[in-house]
Amino acid sequence: MTQADEKEKQPTLLEQMGGVSGLALSSLPVVVFVLVNAFAGLTPAIWAALGSAVLIGVVLALRKGSVQPAVSAVFGVGIAAFIAYRTGDAKGFFLYGIWQSLVYGGAFVLSILVRRPLAGVIWNMLNGQGSAWRQDRASVRDYDIATLVWALVFFARFAVQRWLYDEASVGWLAAARLAMGYPLMAVALVATVWAVRRSDKRLKAAIAREEEENREAEERLRAQAAEGRPDVYQQLATPPRPTDEDRVVARPDER
Repeated sequence: MTQADEKEKQPTLLEQMGGVSGLALSSLPVVVFVLVNAFAGLTPAIWAALGSAVLIGVVLALRKGSVQPAVSAVFGVGIAAFIAYRTGDAKGFFLYGIWQSLVYGGAFVLSILVRRPLAGVIWNMLNGQGSAWRQDRASVRDYDIATLVWALVFFARFAVQRWLYDEASVGWLAAARLAMGYPLMAVALVATVWAVRRSDKRLKAAIAREEEENREAEERLRAQAAEGRPDVYQQLATPPRPTDEDRVVARPDER
């Protein structure tokens, strides 16, 4: 298998997130929690949400051949269920996600301030493209914009859901979480793809220019050699011929 074939088979960002089915399944525990809580109460809802998260984790693990998706699927739901159990209120199930949005938004803003925009860092890390983009100011600026969009998404989630936590019912909280989940994430992903394409285009153009300059320099050296001009590398490799003065100095003293 060639290197080009390996690049073509590299999983996309959507595939790394579990694909469309994985994204849909990750929302299932929230729906299960709200429905069971409405008909059976808080404790059955907690166990139902945990059970659905474990089931989803097993399905994802079997599909990907790794236990990491299973752990990720259960971890967030487990924390949310624990908070709901400790607070004794179904709204507590959403508290972890609310404050998580605030932390994520702050992290994305901080990454812009330290000139390491997370949209660029995460994208290039997931796709194994290195950090060449950080040497291009325009690429950093584009990734700053994409990172800012992500920060606004997280801050919007926090503001709306924090207000609903104080003012509204569990059903409205669940609706807001689902409505502000993947739809807003899609907007942020569009901004990220826009930044990636602009950055890749500039970096490829820079590499092409460098290769062209190297080609032209090599052609000039070959032309000089064809015209009988001394090659620079040959001049450096060949020691200079001794002059008459050097020969006199080199003779032993005559007495």
